[in-house]
Amino acid sequence: MQELVRKIVPSEMDGMQIEIEDFIAMYNEKKCELIDVRVPFETAVWQLNFGLKIPANELPDRLDELPKDKLIVVACPRTNRSNMARIYLSTEGFEVKYLIGGLLGLMDALKGGKAKGIKL
Repeated sequence: MQELVRKIVPSEMDGMQIEIEDFIAMYNEKKCELIDVRVPFETAVWQLNFGLKIPANELPDRLDELPKDKLIVVACPRTNRSNMARIYLSTEGFEVKYLIGGLLGLMDALKGGKAKGIKL
């Protein structure tokens, strides 16, 4: 945890997050996996038809479901929970970033005909 805290400086912050366009490119190349950390009532209201759905509070019990050979990109509607999930997963040894703009930003980037830009 101390090593993680030492990285909380501006020069290291880019390594903790990923832009939506970069995520889409990496996802299409199968180099990363999206982890939707919202709780079930949120995913019931609006769903993504890709990525893993693991609520942030269930991560400790479901680590075996996460790929160890890909970058993990965690996302929630904005970034609060996903950044906390990123911190936790990084302490567990995963390569992980949170999605800048969150799921709301991702949905905005994929609305209409732009949805064809992601390979399902």
